Amino acid sequence: MPLLTKNSFEGWRYAKTGNSLAEVFSTIKVPLKGKSWRKLLAFTGPGLMVAVGYMDPGNWATDIAGGARFGYALLTIILISNVFAILLQYLALKLGIATERDLAQACKDHYHPAISFSLWILCEIAIAACDLAEVIGSAIALNLLFGLPLTWGVAVTALDVLIILFFQYKGFRLVEAVVAALILIIMGSFIFEMILSHPQIFPLLNGLLPRPEIVTNPSMLYISIGIIGATVMPHNLYLHSSIVQTRDYPRTETGKKMAIKFAGIDSTVALMFAFFINAAILIVAAASFHTSGHQDVADIMDAHKLLTPLLGTTLASIVFAVALLASGQNSTLTGTLAGQIVMEGFLNIKLKPWVRRLITRMIAIIPAFIVTFLYGERGTGNLLILSQVILSMQLGFAVVPLIVFTNDKRKMGQFANNKILKFVAIFTAVVIIGLNAYLLYDAL
Repeated sequence: MPLLTKNSFEGWRYAKTGNSLAEVFSTIKVPLKGKSWRKLLAFTGPGLMVAVGYMDPGNWATDIAGGARFGYALLTIILISNVFAILLQYLALKLGIATERDLAQACKDHYHPAISFSLWILCEIAIAACDLAEVIGSAIALNLLFGLPLTWGVAVTALDVLIILFFQYKGFRLVEAVVAALILIIMGSFIFEMILSHPQIFPLLNGLLPRPEIVTNPSMLYISIGIIGATVMPHNLYLHSSIVQTRDYPRTETGKKMAIKFAGIDSTVALMFAFFINAAILIVAAASFHTSGHQDVADIMDAHKLLTPLLGTTLASIVFAVALLASGQNSTLTGTLAGQIVMEGFLNIKLKPWVRRLITRMIAIIPAFIVTFLYGERGTGNLLILSQVILSMQLGFAVVPLIVFTNDKRKMGQFANNKILKFVAIFTAVVIIGLNAYLLYDAL
């Protein structure tokens, strides 16, 4: 690998070996003249693809369990984790635009090969845990809509690799359009569910305020960390730092400033949609189950069974299942790209997309199939929540490098974080790592 010349950023040891997602790098035109809304429209898309990871089936499991058991109390956790997500995704897109490296490529350059390899393994575990949630969520949706047995549903999800490849070959804008359409389906579904469930407004607003029992109650803390793990997803940081580079903006200081500005707006707005959907899932669970004496509802299957009798219409259950299927398929699209980015960035190995996708999917399918076969519905529900806690445990290993890189002026030049952003970013990392350490200590 060639060393950098003296004219390059001092903070990087090696010259870049290739562009992130080379097949779509700088392929989407950005108008340099004209109104700002046209530029914003050109940058709209990556934020929605990142937001998908914040509304995948793993979120459903933790949000349903939290709402049914504790009412609106954990809305504050969804709000806080969404603020964390907005900050961290902004840092990720800034890293990608300012340095023209994704987070995986930056880690490979900065760390000793042994540490870099360890970070790759941890990231692959996170992607597998996320994919596990997508597999189980899609299988449950197929079961609810068509009566397909869970084990068969798990097997069928292996075929979605063909759908994903079709979209990828048709162009990146088509992938973004499909993602946007599926998000609209999910959002519309939960607006409908909220209208039917008649949530209590004042308890709902009170749930947005933090309370000490969230930390002192082990059960509440476990689900809270699961929500954080389901909301701020490690692989999304790698994904975002790459896909913002699909835009064809001038790779100059002025061009990069413009790109960071509009990509930041895109990301923040998209993540507010994700907050609404996550909050809506918990609100529906709280209004439907907690207040009706069904606090033991802890998984998607139970929620689906009870929605019809509690809300008075079979349409409630059908809409719920349709939204779940849309959620699972949406997350599959972005998970595929994240896996490609991580493997190419850390190992500089380029596999054919269908090979990479098949490997990732098989890692998820095998444990899902075994648990579904042995334990049925209850086992899949517990596995979903566990997958989100695993994701949360991996967060620090993605968050810390991201903050280190974006704080470093030698790597970022004038785009390095200012003092306030440095403090907020470090505080966020301390909170995330501290909560995970507390949970681990409590479990032991």
